[in-house]
Amino acid sequence: MRLPVYAMLDLTTGKVSRYPITKKYFKTYVGGKALGCRLLLDLTKPGIDPLAPEAVIIINTGPLNGTGAPSSSRYNMTFKNVLTGGIASSNCGGQFGVMMKKAGYDGIIITGASETPVTIEIIDGEITLKDASHLWGLDTEEAQEKFPHHYGKMVIGPAGENLVRYALAASGERVSGRCGTGAALGAKKIKAIVAYGTKEPHVHSRKKFDKFVSKWVSFVKGHPMTGESLPRYGSAGLVNKANATHALPTHNFKYGQSEHADAVSGETMAETALLRNSGCVSCPIRCERRVKVAGRDVKGPEYETAGFFGPNIDCGDLETVLKMNYLCDVLGVDTISFASTVAFAMELKEKGLADFGVEFGKTANLEEVLRKTVAREGIWSDMAEGTKRMAEKYGGKEFAINAKGLELASYEPRRSVGMGLGYAVSNRGGCHLNGGYLALMESVGVLLMDAQSPESKAQFTVFLQDALEAVSTVGCCLFSAQTFVPGIIYKLGPTHFITRLVGKIMIHAGPAITLMLKALPALRFNALILLPQAEAARLATGLPLFMGNFVKLGEISYNLERMYNIREGLTSADDALPDRLTKTPQDEKNPKTVVPLDKMIPKYYKVRGWNTEGVPTDKKLKSLGVIK
Repeated sequence: MRLPVYAMLDLTTGKVSRYPITKKYFKTYVGGKALGCRLLLDLTKPGIDPLAPEAVIIINTGPLNGTGAPSSSRYNMTFKNVLTGGIASSNCGGQFGVMMKKAGYDGIIITGASETPVTIEIIDGEITLKDASHLWGLDTEEAQEKFPHHYGKMVIGPAGENLVRYALAASGERVSGRCGTGAALGAKKIKAIVAYGTKEPHVHSRKKFDKFVSKWVSFVKGHPMTGESLPRYGSAGLVNKANATHALPTHNFKYGQSEHADAVSGETMAETALLRNSGCVSCPIRCERRVKVAGRDVKGPEYETAGFFGPNIDCGDLETVLKMNYLCDVLGVDTISFASTVAFAMELKEKGLADFGVEFGKTANLEEVLRKTVAREGIWSDMAEGTKRMAEKYGGKEFAINAKGLELASYEPRRSVGMGLGYAVSNRGGCHLNGGYLALMESVGVLLMDAQSPESKAQFTVFLQDALEAVSTVGCCLFSAQTFVPGIIYKLGPTHFITRLVGKIMIHAGPAITLMLKALPALRFNALILLPQAEAARLATGLPLFMGNFVKLGEISYNLERMYNIREGLTSADDALPDRLTKTPQDEKNPKTVVPLDKMIPKYYKVRGWNTEGVPTDKKLKSLGVIK
């Protein structure tokens, strides 16, 4: 059994040292975000400012990273969330994570802060600091071009330098977008981290691993979702699906359906703007859209970006969506948070509360507003703070669409109430992935449970959160988990009587899910059609990872993140959504079109084994082997 190799870098002193990961920590937390959260708890005191020198950033990988397993190029950043003050876990593809591992490190822990801009170089086992004054002010494209092509690179843009709270870090054209990664790095004056090495990642049982991976790749390519839908339309293929179920945020989440949906959909993009497909290292799905912007072949928008720069600001111009997606990436801001902030600013003007020069349906000046926000120029510096802080200053809290301070993803929860529950209880804030992504079973997938019913949503949310946490922890893209729904269901489609029957059964399956969660330790098997990441991780690490304790790994991660949030002052009162989503029906004629959090959250806490205040009990933590 090989233990992960971690380094600690103190930017204040320039000192680099090894940080030992114990066998107990490896067996309990494995890697990725679970181990990252454990280390953040160990290495930081409560109450620090996320942008202070004493804040810590952990950049690490999971055991599958770089092994050749499908969709396994991911690396993770764990730090104190710049928007929420709770946990931040931001996951990214690209070349950087693979190269950091090839350079000899599974993770790097960054403490302190530099007085001047720096680049961290991780080259064949050696970590050095280099002056980056000449790079400061460059955008993410320009900065990456200053390094050799074969390096893995992670850089920030002007937004990170100016501490925009939702600034991102870019690796190639992939981004670690949410929670303020760019601001966290910028506060430490880190302009770039680059890595290069030639070491092959350790695999415990290489022959068995390679044989399994070959089967897994064939399975992914043969599945209708990962082999057909995602390659054909990318995640933007969900735009029309969400619109059909009234789950597409429109006019700052005031409505759930838009006349502009098809104009910015994945289908229209494929017909009018798509140059080719691409994707991350070792990913057979190839869901990345390549489009032309200003004559250049660049990465196209994901579903969230298409929805938020489209219907949510009443825009039906695909060219605008493509351009804003590109500009946000190169200037270094999260498209979700920025576009949501724009929508909020538009409604502030509509209601006469503040004027940031933006109006619904008018997009001619969006680039100008973006650049002013990135530069923190005048009143637009307030837009760099995100919707929660803007609402505290200007009003409009009831339509400032965020959870815990992080702007929601592009699924209207009043037509996907399980997703609404997930947003509210998500450890990192308004995140669909950390929230369990129940929208795939309520509004945009093929297994459509009753989207308005609270029944069984707590149980499914818990299970999906834990499963997705585990997939992320071992180093895989969460798209690789979409094969969990049997391919036959995708082929039958959402209107087939068998699919509808399964959906009806699922809404009553809560008690069965609860029993399954309790029986997890007994599930000592792995199956390609369920969570193949478990078998791959078992073969890669030598750890006894099977279906049951693999999902338990996700449960450990989720509870640990909850403990971090509680330590930092977040409470059950923060498991909430804006009044627009919980008190104002989307359909005035249907009072059920709200998110009934009051009915779902108590059940959710109970299923989780938390007390009525949403705090994990000592019994629960002991059963997971987690210390506070």
